Amino acid sequence: MIKSNKKIAVVIINYNGEKYLKKFLPSVVNFSDKKLSEIFIIDNNSSDGSINFIKKNYSKIKLIQNDKNYGYAKGYNIGLKKIKSEYIVLLNNDVEVTENWLNPMCKELEKNKYIGTCQPKILSFNNKNYFEYAGASGGYLDFLGYPFCRGRIFNTVEEDNGQYDKKKEIFWSSGACMMIRNKLFKEAGGFDESFYAHMEEIDLCWRIKGMGYLNFCYPESKVYHLGGGTLQYDNPKKTYLNFRNNLIMLFKNESLISLTIKFPLRLLFDLFSVFYFMISKKSLKHPYSIIRAYFNIFLKIPLLIIKKRNIIPRDKTEDKLIIPIEYYLNGKSRYCDL
Repeated sequence: MIKSNKKIAVVIINYNGEKYLKKFLPSVVNFSDKKLSEIFIIDNNSSDGSINFIKKNYSKIKLIQNDKNYGYAKGYNIGLKKIKSEYIVLLNNDVEVTENWLNPMCKELEKNKYIGTCQPKILSFNNKNYFEYAGASGGYLDFLGYPFCRGRIFNTVEEDNGQYDKKKEIFWSSGACMMIRNKLFKEAGGFDESFYAHMEEIDLCWRIKGMGYLNFCYPESKVYHLGGGTLQYDNPKKTYLNFRNNLIMLFKNESLISLTIKFPLRLLFDLFSVFYFMISKKSLKHPYSIIRAYFNIFLKIPLLIIKKRNIIPRDKTEDKLIIPIEYYLNGKSRYCDL
């Protein structure tokens, strides 16, 4: 364990991200309440100048060095075992935070013991009047398991006009910036390491809901996310991981009865995605990534069923929507139109 008497540990995972640390770490240091929080960096065996940069410029930041690149999920699992603060904030290395960003989230978790995780409003670093793809103002899953957000549906990102400034229960908090109870993270088993990266936070939030806790967005807290720091959004590897991990999550957390209804529909819509990518990208790389994700899932179905936890119904309004139909057929590209 690393000794700390601070209530909050702000934990940044890093792999060869020296250029992001130089750009974004100053805001984290300047705007994180020093009486309340301490900053940790979990480094996944970077080969660039990340370690020397941290040691030279930020000697008070506590550094946890993993022996190789374990990815987001396992990298965090290993590093967080060494931290014992009451609350942890998982923060990407390409996030600029703002003044007083921690206090609104911490205050709400202190008030309500049933809130397991929460996130701030996440805006785009490059276009600060718009939400950012990875989280926006809180995340949901539709009937078939497609993720969407208050402020982002598929690739359509909304301008922030204060329309989602009300705090609200959500289905999942974004891994780009998420506050979670440390004890709960460990009781839930941490991230599923088979995900490696992408959507592991949705899977974790689903399990946390199954334990009787809630996930919330508190837009009074605000951060700016560059996004695509590790993998660009149009990278075929990201497409593969997003489809594969989303399907893993569904097989783990949906009931078998539910899967018999939903999986054939999901397969149909994902076939549509294959053709959509072929036409829009004029390339076979993304379609191949989707097909490869399905082959991977078919091989793992028995294991995924074994990994099932206690199933919690998703019975809110958002959970009954089929987002591809709303988006492509009904023309609803904004959360407020759903």
